[in-house]
Amino acid sequence: MGVDVVNAAVEVADLIEAHADAGERERRLPTPVVEALVAADLMRMCVPAQYGGPEIEPRPMLEAIMALAHADGAAGWCSMIASTTSSMSAFLPAEAALEIYGPSATVTGGVFAPNGTGASVTVEGHDGFSVSGRWAWGSGTQHCQWILGGTRCDDQTFRLCWFPADVVTFHDTWHTGGMRGSGSLDYSVDGAFAPSERTMQPGITLPVVDTTLARFPNFALLAASVASVGLGVARRAMDEVHEIAQGKRPQFSARTLAESAFTQIEFARAEAALRSARVFLLDEISQAWEAVAADGEANLERRTGIRLAATHAASVAADVADVAFTLAGGSAVYDTSVLGRCLRDAHVVTQHIQTAPKLNEKIGQLLLGIDTDVAMF
Repeated sequence: MGVDVVNAAVEVADLIEAHADAGERERRLPTPVVEALVAADLMRMCVPAQYGGPEIEPRPMLEAIMALAHADGAAGWCSMIASTTSSMSAFLPAEAALEIYGPSATVTGGVFAPNGTGASVTVEGHDGFSVSGRWAWGSGTQHCQWILGGTRCDDQTFRLCWFPADVVTFHDTWHTGGMRGSGSLDYSVDGAFAPSERTMQPGITLPVVDTTLARFPNFALLAASVASVGLGVARRAMDEVHEIAQGKRPQFSARTLAESAFTQIEFARAEAALRSARVFLLDEISQAWEAVAADGEANLERRTGIRLAATHAASVAADVADVAFTLAGGSAVYDTSVLGRCLRDAHVVTQHIQTAPKLNEKIGQLLLGIDTDVAMF
């Protein structure tokens, strides 16, 4: 099943690449790309098999995300967001999970941040919450059928609440340098009803479908998935500069870029860094998966290892994209350059809360045995 999902990502790559420029212009994924990702089951990779989902193990999921991001960073990003969001399906009551995640065409997304407020209400015999709030970074939400938002409720709980798309308002805020095609705009709800069964409490609600994937640490999976987008983008940048270097002769030079000692040294260093970061991330995620399968959980040491690898991979990917952009010379600055998009997209990955360089402080504290808050690990 893991091999199939990676192959599926490779098979839709040409279509994704063909629509990448349109995504940049439209500031959201073009419809043909969304349809291809949905058809290939690449937008709900974490839905349990019990609900008709693919229930993909973390390592092949990361490899699939890398393959998509190689074609277009925004497509990889949207697949990553939708699939990691779909991991929450295991924690919803079965009836609600089947309503939201049962159909294979369903795509979900949203934001964990607690920007919503919920007031307890009863509607047509259903207890729940009247939710109002606005969330930023709603990646891919415009093509979702269900959208969640983190909400602080008046019963003193923090909940993720799911809303049907027709009660969500989208705001045209996504005017950015990188990941333009991801459509990561603001969205809001105003007094939207979320029945209790369409909510769950992160860290408190136990999985209804008790699988190895449901027991895998969600924040660690998210961080690794975000980093995988960066690795796919950086791989594309290296492949682009490799192709350019074979024929391009810089001004006032009789040699191609590939024949330049500077290019050779920088390319080799970047290649080593990128390959090492990829292996490190996949190794940590694989070891943690084996631990969860055997012991039912990934301990703090395992979770810390994933966060270290993910944060490192995101930074390395941005550095590698910088190198590739610089080696290509002046042609890389034009909007028509794939390297320009790679550069912008790779730097968005380092801005995500799960892979930002500032996380190294907390990771370092844990590695050095210093007590710190690990709620987000």
